[in-house]
Amino acid sequence: MSLRNVLVLLYDGVQSLDVTGPVEVFAGVARFPQTDGGYRIRTVSPGGGPVRTNSGLCLVPDGALEDVPAGEVGEGTVLLVPGGECTGDGAPALTGWLRTHGGRAGRLVSVCTGGMLLAEAGLLDGHRATTHWAACERMARDHPAVTVEPDPIFVRDGKVCTSAGVTAGIDLALALVEEDFGRDVALTIARHLVVFLRRPGNQAQFSAQLSAQTARREPLRDVQQWIAEHPGADLSVEALAARARLSPRHFARAFQEETGVTPGRYVERVRVEHARRLLEETREGVAQVARTSGYGTPEALRRAFVRTLGQPPAEYRRRFGPEST
Repeated sequence: MSLRNVLVLLYDGVQSLDVTGPVEVFAGVARFPQTDGGYRIRTVSPGGGPVRTNSGLCLVPDGALEDVPAGEVGEGTVLLVPGGECTGDGAPALTGWLRTHGGRAGRLVSVCTGGMLLAEAGLLDGHRATTHWAACERMARDHPAVTVEPDPIFVRDGKVCTSAGVTAGIDLALALVEEDFGRDVALTIARHLVVFLRRPGNQAQFSAQLSAQTARREPLRDVQQWIAEHPGADLSVEALAARARLSPRHFARAFQEETGVTPGRYVERVRVEHARRLLEETREGVAQVARTSGYGTPEALRRAFVRTLGQPPAEYRRRFGPEST
């Protein structure tokens, strides 16, 4: 593995964790002798002056964006674009530079709404991408040439790597380190930062409870809580309607109106999340996981995993289970 350059773009209004999270991961590689120095990290800003993050911190870059040598952005470069609120003169300066130079980078990496800057520079056209959940709809509307995937915590499409909000940038950086230097290096860095290595890119940005709205009416909120606590129970519309003391038709309509998802979709999210957690944290057999999670049979669990996570339970456990470390 040859030394890689990591070039981080800073600007006024940048989200500090979008910068420091991935940078801490990349910087951690240098502690391992077998990595031959790891990555060389450099930060730049328009004009080269200090920038004020959206939380008020002051970051001092290594140099000016305009002074980056043309040869520095190439196949050996990871170009990292963090998210934030880029306004004023900074936005056109960044997007203009990205439009001219970004395509030469070996990897284009964005964190959170940094993906919007890549999209505005035309660098996501024809690619799959994600961004912070609150910006996904805007990205899809303003940039129809981009295939926006709102659910995953990060998406990799060739050399384009985009991630969702804040901590997802750490997940993506760990995945890149694992690819470049191996699992042991990435796992040790993850442990040092006290974060998980095993969060897969296609894990949803939210848990089932967070991805749906909380119902306003108490009977429906109680049903949501019941579903989360009893994934293996009878969670048919009829059974849930009885708990809410509503007719099945009224319950289904009210549940979707107040949570934004149908009862069936909500139940599946909860059950997949429960099964995923068991596969990651326990050594229960797939058949037992299927029963405990409400699927009944391993085949029903397999279909749900392939549909929502893109892989069967056995493969998911092999990659992310307790023995994968």
